[in-house]
Order: sequence, then C-alpha cells, then structure tokens
Amino acid sequence: MPPPADIVKVAIEWPGAFPKLTEIDQKKPLSAIIKEACDGWSLTNHEYYALQHADSTNFYITEKNRNEIKNGAILRLTTSPAQTALQLHERIQSSSMDAKLEALKDLASYSRDITFAQEFINLDGISLLTQMVESGTDFGDMLSFTLTAFVELMDHGIVSWDTFSVAFIKKIASYVSKFPSDIAILQRSLAILESMVLNSHDLYQKVAQEITIGQLIPHLQGADQEIQTYTIAVINALFLKAPDDRRQEMANILAQKQLRAIILQYVIRAQRAINNEMAHQLYVLQVLTFNLLEDRMMTKMDPQDQAQRDIIFELRRIAFDAESEPNNSGGNVEKRKSMYTRDYKKLGFINHVNPAMDFTQTPPGMLALDNMLYFAKHQQDAYIRIVLENSSREDKHECPFGRSSIELTKMLCDILKVGELPSETCNDFHPMFFTHDRSFEEFFCICIQLLNKTWKEMRATSEDFNKVMQVVKEQIVRALTTKPSSLDQFKSKLQNLSYAEILKIRQSERMNQEDFQSRPILELKEKIQPEILELIKQQRLNRLVEGTCFRKLNSRRRQDKFWYCRLSPNHKVLHYGDLEESPQGEVPHDSLQDKLPVADIKAVVTGKDCPHMKEKGAKQNKEVLELAFSILYDSNGQLNFIAPDKHEYCVWTDGLNALLGKDMMSELTRNDLDTLLSMEIKLRLLDLENIQIPDAPPPIPKEPSNYDFVYDCN
Repeated sequence: MPPPADIVKVAIEWPGAFPKLTEIDQKKPLSAIIKEACDGWSLTNHEYYALQHADSTNFYITEKNRNEIKNGAILRLTTSPAQTALQLHERIQSSSMDAKLEALKDLASYSRDITFAQEFINLDGISLLTQMVESGTDFGDMLSFTLTAFVELMDHGIVSWDTFSVAFIKKIASYVSKFPSDIAILQRSLAILESMVLNSHDLYQKVAQEITIGQLIPHLQGADQEIQTYTIAVINALFLKAPDDRRQEMANILAQKQLRAIILQYVIRAQRAINNEMAHQLYVLQVLTFNLLEDRMMTKMDPQDQAQRDIIFELRRIAFDAESEPNNSGGNVEKRKSMYTRDYKKLGFINHVNPAMDFTQTPPGMLALDNMLYFAKHQQDAYIRIVLENSSREDKHECPFGRSSIELTKMLCDILKVGELPSETCNDFHPMFFTHDRSFEEFFCICIQLLNKTWKEMRATSEDFNKVMQVVKEQIVRALTTKPSSLDQFKSKLQNLSYAEILKIRQSERMNQEDFQSRPILELKEKIQPEILELIKQQRLNRLVEGTCFRKLNSRRRQDKFWYCRLSPNHKVLHYGDLEESPQGEVPHDSLQDKLPVADIKAVVTGKDCPHMKEKGAKQNKEVLELAFSILYDSNGQLNFIAPDKHEYCVWTDGLNALLGKDMMSELTRNDLDTLLSMEIKLRLLDLENIQIPDAPPPIPKEPSNYDFVYDCN
C-alpha cells in the first residue's frame, strides 16, 4: 500500500454527472489515473481525455505539475490538450460568426496553458491566427479575441518572433491608429509591437518603418493609464533597440513631438496614482534619455581641436569679460599667455597652462565642459559670482570651479547611472527630470551652486576637497529620495539639507549604529534582543497573514497575470491561487483555491537555488534573481515566487523561515533589529541622561579583617 504522502484525496467532475470522490496515487502514471476515471463513467478511448483543475484557469494536469494537486482539490475530466486544440482549430474556421466568436473566446482562455499552447502551435495555429489578422475581415470582439489568443500563445516563448511577415506587422501597426477607441484591440496591438521590437532585430527595422512617434503620441493624451503604459513601453522598446547612430535622431524626434511635456501633463501630473508598471516604464524612459549623455561622457577632449578649445575661451570670456579675441595677434604674446594662465587658475582648472588636459579623463570627459558652458550661458550671474567670489579668497580656501565641475559631473553620472541599461524591476523614476528639456544640465546648475555653498559652510580648504564632495553627494541623494516633483522643489529640499543638518543626521545615525558600546549597554542589548526578535517575527507573520499579490513573469516582462498567497490566521496553512487582476485589498482565504500545509514545507531556497530560476536561465537577470524564492515540500513539490520588490522579498523569506523555526537573516530584519534595539535602549536610559555610564563595573572591595560590624539580632 502506498504511503499516505503519495495519496491525494480529490473529487473528479464529468459534465452531466455527480462528482466522484477518489484517491490519486501519485506514484502511478497519469495515464493510468485518467483511464480509471474514464472507466468510472464508461468512457472509451481514454487517451483522448485529460484532467484539469476545475477552476477558471483551464490548466491541464501533466506529469510535470501533478505534484501541485492538493487534498480536497476538485478536478475535471475533459478532452486532452491535443483533442481540444484540434477542435478549436476547426471551430475558429467556422462559417458561423457566432460559433467562430465563441471558439476564439475559448482559444484565448485555453492558450494561457502551455500544454494546450504547444498542441495548438503544432497544428500551425499561429499561422492560422496571423492569416486571420492579415485578411482584415474581422473587427470588434472577433479581432480582439484573435489578438488576445495570439499574445497568450507567443508569451510561452515556443515560436520565434522572426517568423512574421511584413503584411502582419503592417496590420498590427495600422490598428494602433485605426482603432483608437477600441481599448482591447489597441492594448494588444501595442503589446505585440513591443514584443516584436524587443525580441527580434529584424522586426525592429520593420516596426520602426510602420509606426511613427506621431501615431503613438495621441494615446498618451487619453485617460486610460494602461494604454498610456503600453504606449510608453513601445516608445522605450524602439528607443532601446535603435542603433547607436540613430538614438540621438530618435531623441530629437521625441523632443519635436514634445513627448516629455505630454507625459508630464497627462501622466505624471494627472489626478491619479501611478501604478508600478507605469512607474517602471517612466524609469526606463528616464534611463534611456540620460544614456544619450554617455557618448559625451566617454569622449576625451582633443587639445588640438580649436572648436573645443574655444569653449574654454568662452568660459574665460564670460567670467572676466575679456574684450580681445583669443586668436588676435596684437599685444605681447608672453604677456597674454601669462594673463590666460592667471585666469585659468581663477577658473579653478588643475592645469593652468593648458586646461584642455583636465578633460581627458573619462568619465566625465566632454560632458563636464558641456555642463560648465550651459551654466555659464544660462545662469550667467550665478556663474560669474561663483568664479569671482572664489578668486578673491585665499588660495587654500577657494572652491575651484573647474575641478569641482568635473568631479560633480562624474558624481551625477554615477548617481543617475548614466550608461547602464535599465533594470527590469526598478520603478525609481524622478518626476522632476520630466519638467525640463535640459534636465541634466539644470540638475548640474543646482548642484554646482550647492557645492559652492557647502564649501563655504564647511570652511573648507583644498585638502578638504574629497570631504566636501562626500557631503554634497549625501545632500543630493537625500534630496532625491524625497522624489521632488520639480527642480525648484529639489532646490528647496537642498536648502533644508545644509552642512549643519547633515552633521545632525550623521550624528543621529552614528548614535544608532556606533554608540552605546559600553559593556553594561551591550549586556542590556543582549538581554532585550530576544524580545525584539520575537516582535519582528510576529510582524512578519502578521504580514504573511495579510498576504501579497505576486506577478507572473516570463520572457516578456509585462504580464497582467497575478497570483495571491497568504498565511492562515492559525499559521498552519498557506492559501494561494491565481487572480484575473491585481487586487485592491486583501483577498479572502475562501477565494484562494489551493492550500499548502506549513507542516509539509521542507525548505525555503532563494536566488539561483530556486527551481524556476534554473529553468529560466535567470543568471542573465540579476534583478529578478535577487527577488526569487521557492518553497520546497514533499513529493518534489515546489511553490515559486518572484517578489514585487526587495521589501516584500525580505518579509516573505523572514516569515517563512520563522514558520520553520529558523533564523530571520534578511537585511530588513537587521535594520529593524538595530532600530528597535536603539529605541528601546534610549527609552530605558532616559533616567540616566547626562550621567556617565562606566565601561566596567566598580571593583569589588577587599574582604574586611573581621565581621564584628554585623548586626547581632540576639
């Protein structure tokens, strides 16, 4: 008799009959189990049948996923994937419009299952769908479900995107302008265009010829945020895959079409919350825009290039209002060289004789000189004030404008990760960068004035240059984390982050992290740490009880497929199940179809040890790898997760480890423990304020020579 762990008690349904309660032996072949079910209803040709989960997902049970069947599950005996695919292949070619529409609805639903998708694709189903699209005879719901089925089938990554004709691409591109009011057709057409561009170099060329930025822009001006998201995704894909020599040209087109201003007005400042997917697409656009600076950032200055040298002459002219042209032949040559050397020193260049040599380091290369010229021309008063103010100080106290600008440009490129490809999971976009066409240069102008101000507040000398740069970086990063909505608001945030305020913040953080290291306080920490850890554990478990919505990922980043997982209030069972859309609040336990007893969990693995990461080859995707974790349970079962962000990843891995009686090892737990310990110790030491706590206990006095002083009760 098989062990109990291999037996699953389920109910199997068959249309028109009462469900049958039965036991499935997981050691038996699936075909034998299906044959037994068919025999129970006197059905012949059992090879034409299969088992499905009896929920709305229509997912088939296979040898690969049969371990996911749980006790109490309701299964459905139905036609096999091959038979269903054959039937649907015939039905979608029906001459009856009503029958054809119902068939396409079923196809869109069934295509989410990879087992069915493989069978339908084997029947050359993709070609049939593309022919239906190319024929141009279907509209409305018929076309919508055709495109939905196509998207679902292609999402499985079975068929290469390189196989599609120009006629098909033309049709899909035409729907973007032809059906602007049909949201379903427009959304799927945009999704197909994005996938074509991202997954095929040849298709990028064809799509770029068929779709223009002018055709995409109107979709950003509507009220549907999902359509706006897909539209920006297509623009990002075209931007990302454009050859290096065409990216600047495309950026110029986007500027001509006022893309930035439209996004600012209709997306960022619209009266609604920006969802995670929109935030990601805006982040990608922000990164791709800043990456246009990479060429200048990595270009060294050619000291022999007169046009480049003229920029330095222009900086000198604006600062000191020199009337003579740099190339004039009048006057004493030596005297003029001496004057130039003096002025270049006042401008803060390292090489006073030939400042062109200061721009031979990459990064920041010529980008630093571009920023300096922009500042000098667009904020001339501030530029002149900074240069003259520092040239009147003592040599050791002057803030060198040239050197500062070069190092600051390098720092800003590092903060904004100029030249790096966008992360697949990051949503960190900054609204203020969408408020100006030259946002990086404006950002530099604000920061160079901040640097000069901080230099004065620190009363710095040339030896303190690196210290000043560290403080300035901290000021900028702290201001950016508040996500200011405009450059003016960013400037205001910096006003509140003076050097004195940074010192206070550092002192407070140092007190939290480094102070209280005396022996009595360390002993107190050791004593109260277990109760703090218990508090953190309860918080993690409470969060698991609330549950989290997880997004399903595959070869295409964006999928509107979700599943939800939550822990039962008694901490004994994990409830989970698929969702049609992202929930607005908690999902009730009874709406989640699947269960996993906590007692069955064998281990929790993370990162590259996860089965789904090994399958997907996620070594190339560091961001997703860092958010992946899996629950392993008996009979080789697995429940695979990709957390929506790092915080949820820490909460879930901590909570699962706590359920298994293991230590919570996440970075979030370490931070929470440090914060709560520090707060608790400060509260307990309030009565000892301004009292010096000794590092060691007082010495024990010597024993007395006699004990005659002891009180005698008699």
